[in-house]
Amino acid sequence: MRVFLSVFCASILFCSPCFTLTPDEALTRLLQGNERYMQDKLTHPDRSYDRRESLLTSQQPFAIILGCSDSRVAPEILFDQGIGDLFVVRVAGNVVDPIILDSMEYAAKYLGSCLIIVLGHENCGAVKAVMAGQTEDIEAIAGQIRPAIKECKKDHGILQTCVKANVHHVVDAVKQYATIKKLLQQNKVKVVGGYYSLASGKVEIIP
Repeated sequence: MRVFLSVFCASILFCSPCFTLTPDEALTRLLQGNERYMQDKLTHPDRSYDRRESLLTSQQPFAIILGCSDSRVAPEILFDQGIGDLFVVRVAGNVVDPIILDSMEYAAKYLGSCLIIVLGHENCGAVKAVMAGQTEDIEAIAGQIRPAIKECKKDHGILQTCVKANVHHVVDAVKQYATIKKLLQQNKVKVVGGYYSLASGKVEIIP
């Protein structure tokens, strides 16, 4: 634990915020990478020996991705980004709790990340389980998802609709977190929701 705290504190000292991109520029960069992924024209940026060496003592990821743990939804791949480009937090159902919020706060406040994407995806197993009432093994996660999809399940019962409703719910929660809310007011951070299609590979930004 002492070693971890030493490393954590050192990273705060040496990684001052550096907003080299605007939030909109960061989003454009991600969507351009996703376009390359869809077209099977990956460039695999920032994965060289020199890149690894440059990140030994610091990091400045330009975006934070809160995504699902699903093995088919790897942000660095589907956005065609490299080492040190993304600060990724993954949990089944892309839900949010105080621990996850603290992780995101760290990246936004100390590492200079200027964009947060809450990324849901097609055929999400966690959302599907909540819709079916089969949550005995994922109750902690289901408790986070259930309020978000209550209304959409009543009105539509379509999995895609409920996945997007869950994304909206998490986006709203992230925006209300004190540190993120302050950065939003200063136009230093943007928070958006996304929906990833397993079939096409496309990331759709949800209005």
